[in-house]
Amino acid sequence: MRKVILLLLIVTLASCKSKAVLAEGKAATSKEASAVIQKHYANLPDFSTVYIKAAARYKDNKNSQNLSAEIRIEKDKQILVSVRFLGITMAKALITPTQVRYYEKINGEYFEGDYSTLSKWLGTDLDYAKVQNLLVGRAIDDLTVGSYTSEIEDKLYKLSQTQNRTEKSFFFEAARALIKKQIISQPTQDRTLTVEYPNYAQYGEAYLPTAVQIQAAHPKGKNNITVEYNSASFNEDLSFPYAVPEGYTRIYID
Repeated sequence: MRKVILLLLIVTLASCKSKAVLAEGKAATSKEASAVIQKHYANLPDFSTVYIKAAARYKDNKNSQNLSAEIRIEKDKQILVSVRFLGITMAKALITPTQVRYYEKINGEYFEGDYSTLSKWLGTDLDYAKVQNLLVGRAIDDLTVGSYTSEIEDKLYKLSQTQNRTEKSFFFEAARALIKKQIISQPTQDRTLTVEYPNYAQYGEAYLPTAVQIQAAHPKGKNNITVEYNSASFNEDLSFPYAVPEGYTRIYID
């Protein structure tokens, strides 16, 4: 249960008010990786804050949970996630560039640590920037750094890189180079993280996913998270209230 709560707290995504799904382009003509990367970043949302409401479903070999969530993001600084069940706040997480913290009411416990635990569960090295990128429909890695091969696969532009025994693939639709899927695999450790974005919608000048599907495969099984987006607002003054209730017990997770 501890892993369920932490994963739902951290890997929860949303979008803005309901809008029509964008028509996406199909890749037909080869492009250099640099051209796809440039177009991808040109169409990403810019913001100072985002306030989001979402619904999340989690499933692994033993557990299945349906929860609602509220997400507050202050760009490059902090992410606050509140998870609710039947309207009652059951857990909170505060994520910063240096620390991951959360508490949950069911067991009266709290956790404070770095990104190593989450990275281990999802099968890839994570940090604040990567989590934030995942939440706004951006390639997890900074694609302007490093070298990628480009090809067309399933009518999507596919950029690939293999480095330090890690294989990475990023798939983009053709019209705006919005990311549709990203796969990070460590074959020697039998770990794969797959993130898919079924559709996008336009909100003002920004394009954001309407949902995200995450699958983490590892030697002990699979974790699946599906998040659908209900509402959001941008560039408001937000507070980030987080305080562990008195009497909670600190836990250490392997």
